[in-house]
Amino acid sequence: MININHTLEIKKILTDTLGLDKRLDAMGSDVILLGNIPELDSVAIVTIILALEQKFSISIKDDEISAKTFEKLSSLVNFVEIKLAEKNRQLA
Repeated sequence: MININHTLEIKKILTDTLGLDKRLDAMGSDVILLGNIPELDSVAIVTIILALEQKFSISIKDDEISAKTFEKLSSLVNFVEIKLAEKNRQLA
């Protein structure tokens, strides 16, 4: 189950990085990101990954990222939640 707080934090990162103002607020978790938001280019993706790493204290390897990760908001949130679960398992 997707954590609403994670969704809100990731929406904020996307909004800040892409300069979307309030456009993303009105979008649900199934909104298509890649190919639907012109501002989401390769440079923006790198910036978003860095922001996610910093915000959630996770490490994302290059080979873990694919177009599927950024396909929808829900797929990005799911990816971050998997990384957080991995981090928590390592700390336990």
